[in-house]
Amino acid sequence: MVKAYGVGVGVLLAMGAVCAAGAPALADDGDFGIRDARITESSGLAASARHPGVYWTHNDSEDGPYVYAVDSRTGKTVATVTLTGIGRPRDVEAVSMGPGGQLYVGDIGDNTGGSWSHVWIYRFPEPKVLKDVTLRAVQYDVTYADGPRDAEALMVHPKTGRAYIASKKEGGGALYAGPEKLTAGRTNVFRRIAPIDLWVTDGAFSPDGRRLALRSYLGGRLYRWEKGRPVEDGRLSVPLQRQGESMTYTTDGRALMYGTEGAGSEVTRVAVEGGGTDPAGTPKAPGDPAAGAAGTDGADGTGPASENRDLFVVVLVVAGATAAFTLLRRALRRA
Repeated sequence: MVKAYGVGVGVLLAMGAVCAAGAPALADDGDFGIRDARITESSGLAASARHPGVYWTHNDSEDGPYVYAVDSRTGKTVATVTLTGIGRPRDVEAVSMGPGGQLYVGDIGDNTGGSWSHVWIYRFPEPKVLKDVTLRAVQYDVTYADGPRDAEALMVHPKTGRAYIASKKEGGGALYAGPEKLTAGRTNVFRRIAPIDLWVTDGAFSPDGRRLALRSYLGGRLYRWEKGRPVEDGRLSVPLQRQGESMTYTTDGRALMYGTEGAGSEVTRVAVEGGGTDPAGTPKAPGDPAAGAAGTDGADGTGPASENRDLFVVVLVVAGATAAFTLLRRALRRA
């Protein structure tokens, strides 16, 4: 009888493990403060693809070729990457995570009002281990088809790897698309593809690539990404910050993280709908047929998809209990 009971418990525990595996944990990073005294002008933000809860950031101008990994659970810097193989950064304004765990840094600011003949983008692989390291980066020279301009937002599409820049201009700027593939050793021309009625300080694609979010100091816009073009889909709830110049999606696509410049700056989480991934890791967005007729989970983790997962878990638990009871009954009969 004791043996049968043990077998039954084992079955239940195994079923519990299956349930846990079938309902993967989603990133749920909350507000946090950047506690590194070196980071006083956090001007860009990108969620790590390899390390849950970690965000990459950098200072604005006059800092050097440094990118910092900050743990959102403690606010402490857990790795500093020093870039080599590039010139001295001039006005670094953005960082974006691209496909294949590649980080892109946008040295695209132009505080002279748009007079520099070219700007740069740097690319390097996200480190597998979080520690201070020196990495050789690829440098891309960038120009605009319609002349120099100031910009603070670099967004790399998570599926295609194509880079986009949003210019910063009072009264409205524009979104520029780079070539399908950036090439080192030659000029990469970015071309205007859409007007943007916003003084953009940063932007981010959702993890599924179906949303583009752009922010300014006081507001923001959300766009559907359709055939390589933005289609406005509403306004963003941007928190009031000292000098809001950074933003990124969480890795699960359920929220946007908003950052600001200044010593000891704070990063604020705001929930958004769409842009997440399903349990199998396949991107989903509202209206995706794969999500079912009723759509996907809401920003708070509720909705049809989460209800289906809950039902699945209940079925597995009941099945486990039934199997355990059957084994126990058979063992009692033998006794």
